[in-house]
Amino acid sequence: MLRRLLWSALLLSALPMAGHAATPPQVVVSIAPIHSLAAGVMEGVAEPTLLVSSDRSPHQYMLKPSQMFSLQRADLVVWVGPGVESFLPRVLDSLWADVQVLELLRLPGMTLWPARSGGVWAGHEPDHEGAHDHRDMDGHLWLDPGNAARIVAALVNTLSALDPAHAERYRANGERLQQDLETLDRALQARLAPVRHIPYLVFHDAYQYFEKHYDLNPVGAVMIDPERKPGARRLSEIRERITALEVACVFSEPQFPDKLMQVVTQGTNIRSAALDPMGMDLKPGTTLYFQLLRQLGQRLSTCLRGE
Repeated sequence: MLRRLLWSALLLSALPMAGHAATPPQVVVSIAPIHSLAAGVMEGVAEPTLLVSSDRSPHQYMLKPSQMFSLQRADLVVWVGPGVESFLPRVLDSLWADVQVLELLRLPGMTLWPARSGGVWAGHEPDHEGAHDHRDMDGHLWLDPGNAARIVAALVNTLSALDPAHAERYRANGERLQQDLETLDRALQARLAPVRHIPYLVFHDAYQYFEKHYDLNPVGAVMIDPERKPGARRLSEIRERITALEVACVFSEPQFPDKLMQVVTQGTNIRSAALDPMGMDLKPGTTLYFQLLRQLGQRLSTCLRGE
């Protein structure tokens, strides 16, 4: 009788462990565009946790205690790198050793570009794609659909290794996402081809990956760091040069005050519009990434065409 009771107790104690093995991994993703890709890979299995909501900047973000708890419980944390989520390196160093971390700037095969300086880029800065310190890289890598495809592949492989029970679903979702990314890319190529030669200026140099992928013609950025406003001298220089370069459009971002746009465009016929690299007005989830890139393509082409 005692032996039977002990055997029953052992079976009961083993049940949570068996259930845990079949439980999908806890995945935490830093920013909305990457979360969207992860949500697509995990669709039908589980939903990843988004750390920084799309209406907040990942630069200088402050974590809540509940978010620290989510990170400590995570099986996988996905982030871009210290140039984007500057608040995360110390936090990640404090996590348990069994928490797997996927840093996208270090993925093999990624197209990476060094960060550019602010101001007007005379004749464009040189395109040097090669060996660089990852800390010097422009972190907005998700705006290149080719990089998005590589991120999806890395997520499929990582999640399949963490959760073999759902590997087939991850692979099927990944294949569907790859096809959707190819379709999106072809549509954007067709939409942006007629405006590739038209010069424009951006307030925040966040679009290099999108611009290089679609061979667009940006001539400069008002600011390097979105947290620091440009001085009067830089604004004066930019106003002079945009006239000389026949800039057609100036693109701001939702978080910048309208007054700054007025200072740059006052007394000119330059058109203006807002771009957004994060999807601030979009609902987080599987469709955000695709909506974000379509929105960028639509706003760029509309302003550059003068529509």
